[in-house]
Amino acid sequence: MKLHQARASGQNQCTGYGTGYVSINGQRHEHSLILLADRLLPWPVTGFDSLDAASFEMLAGLPVEVLLLGTGLRLRFPAPALTQALRETGIGLEFMDTQAACRTYNILLAEHRRVGAALLIEHG
Repeated sequence: MKLHQARASGQNQCTGYGTGYVSINGQRHEHSLILLADRLLPWPVTGFDSLDAASFEMLAGLPVEVLLLGTGLRLRFPAPALTQALRETGIGLEFMDTQAACRTYNILLAEHRRVGAALLIEHG
């Protein structure tokens, strides 16, 4: 599905998504990633079942007030022990499927919030 929205200069937005990919600023990505307004970072997570404490520790230092975790094709919740390092930073953490995370990211970005999204890309 394509998302249509005016893009602010220099800011990354989700412009589309589907099974096995997300598009950021029109560029297709088929691997999990961390999306910030000013950059994209690789996130070496192959799927929900591969999430571990280290997956969340690398998110703890992000310069965001809200982090959306796109859990793949459907909404799932990781064990609270895995997200402990992130919760200790005071970053707001929200879980949703990856498509909802893409839409919500764009809305919060348009509201000038310091938002980030860690997006799990699943291939069906």
